[in-house]
Amino acid sequence: MTVRKPASFRLNAELLETLKRRAKAANRSLNNYVESVLFDAMYFEPNEETKAAIEEARSGKPSAGELDLSNFDAFVKSIDEIDETD
Repeated sequence: MTVRKPASFRLNAELLETLKRRAKAANRSLNNYVESVLFDAMYFEPNEETKAAIEEARSGKPSAGELDLSNFDAFVKSIDEIDETD
């Protein structure tokens, strides 16, 4: 059996309304919905491939074989390069 303890939080009113709407859309209680969101936030650990992709995205440098979104011409050129390698 899981032990649950009551807690009280002050939340931004807009955030609370959004949480209520999403809980209702998921057909869940507000408490259950918030608890599941918090569990996801606390226990989600991306795998190594995802971590590498995050670091690559943060660096702003495209990898070989990926789309270059720095400008339109670079984007089109990167599409052509990917097509040539497939």
